[in-house]
Amino acid sequence: MHCPPLQAKLVSLSSEYRGPTCTRFGKPSPVPSYASPINDEPTPRLAELRHVIDPLTGEKLDDGLVIFFKGALYRPKSFTTEDVIELQVHSGRAVLSSILRALSKLPYCRPAQPGEFTRRAFEGGRLDLTQVEGLRDLIDAETDVQRRVAVSSAAGTQRARFDALRAQILDCLMYVEGFIDFGEDVDELGQERMFEQACARAQDIIDCIHSHLSDNRRGEILRSGIKLVIFGPPNAGKSSLFNFLAERDAAIISPIPGTTRDILSLTLDIGGLPVVLNDTAGIRSVTDDTIERIGVERAGNVIETADISICVLSLDEVVPKKAEGEVKVVLPDDIIDHLRPDTVFLFNKSDLALNAPVLNLKKALNEELSRRAHTLGATRHYWNISLHSGEGTGEFLDGLASLLQERYAYVLVRLSIWSLRHLNPSRYTETMSPDNSPLVTQARHRDYLESAMRHLEEFKLFRTPFVLCSGGTSQTIFVALSQIDIAAESLRYAARAIGAVSGSHVSTEEVLGAIFSSFCVGK
Repeated sequence: MHCPPLQAKLVSLSSEYRGPTCTRFGKPSPVPSYASPINDEPTPRLAELRHVIDPLTGEKLDDGLVIFFKGALYRPKSFTTEDVIELQVHSGRAVLSSILRALSKLPYCRPAQPGEFTRRAFEGGRLDLTQVEGLRDLIDAETDVQRRVAVSSAAGTQRARFDALRAQILDCLMYVEGFIDFGEDVDELGQERMFEQACARAQDIIDCIHSHLSDNRRGEILRSGIKLVIFGPPNAGKSSLFNFLAERDAAIISPIPGTTRDILSLTLDIGGLPVVLNDTAGIRSVTDDTIERIGVERAGNVIETADISICVLSLDEVVPKKAEGEVKVVLPDDIIDHLRPDTVFLFNKSDLALNAPVLNLKKALNEELSRRAHTLGATRHYWNISLHSGEGTGEFLDGLASLLQERYAYVLVRLSIWSLRHLNPSRYTETMSPDNSPLVTQARHRDYLESAMRHLEEFKLFRTPFVLCSGGTSQTIFVALSQIDIAAESLRYAARAIGAVSGSHVSTEEVLGAIFSSFCVGK
């Protein structure tokens, strides 16, 4: 069936690289009989070499591969579930311009909006919102960990876990509905047991959601990048470390204190994890330079919001010469207020501190931290290197990669183990992923889970005490007989909040528009 002239088709380019590129267009039948860039309707799901012509003048524009994906009411064979044609043509600017210009002459063709093909796949039931977000993250993935998490989401693993969580809420609702429908046929103690079972299940679900929310935003961090900040006193080697990790001269290095004034940022792959690296101005309280003071203030703000911070110190300045075998670390006063539990230490310029004792350095550092910053506790991570000679840099890179994986990759295994130990394993382990990937990877996931947990807490609050007298004895029973239907509504709201994550209860245009507009036009 061919579409009438006024029905719109979508046209987009899926690539801007040199070499073959793809032009995609469709809906609802991409090859009308009276005007088309190809002569006749191609065979579905078969790559055919065709002439691409101007549909109005008949001029040959290019030769390319044509693939027709047939949409159908049952078991559609296209990404959007509608008829789609892809033209794989040469990507020269003149070729692409001529093809797009020819298509624009047809009254039923228009350029696709960013993410419109993916949105049509969502509306056609091909994808849910978690799969859409996984597909977007897969396109944007820069590290192996990001790729693995995105592939899992795009394949529907995340949706299955949210669906399992929603099914648990509906299972709890089943007990309450049974209470409403058949409570009159059950005595008071039986009613109490039914409601107690529902409350116990609700508490298990709350614990399960809480375990996913208590991951310190690791899913979002793995997706957007671990914020790593380098700080320390002036001339300690911060910019040298920044350039070493960047493997290029990204920051200016000079012996003049206060050379770095503003925040320098770049994205790296360290141990397969995405890292947003930030270089900061040297921390010192006494300076006559107004611009440097602004840089120091900005450095403090960035340190406060960092996921991990590296304090770079000059070894010959913080480890004074003492008697043989005696080690003492003296931390600069200006950096004490910027130290945090996630701070690690890098002692630089070991080549200049030939006479500085380095044995028992960790013990001396912990003693100094206990004396000056006792709330931080003992540090487990420090390295002694020379960025000038390269001494110790290999051990530092390996140690930093292990630290990041321990905190942001391997912690997912520990989270699953905690859940198995503390939750009902027969009912709630299906919300855990076999590959230990995080459940919460977007801010909106966290918002909906928090909303569901609030509604579940509201459900538990409907239990009101009353006294049951029988045989001369009294017993306090907690059951909301008069408000049980309102309590059930709280469970429905909780299930609706979980369903909104995958899009089963999403109708707000602003939410959908924000998700799909982040795609490129070709998707």
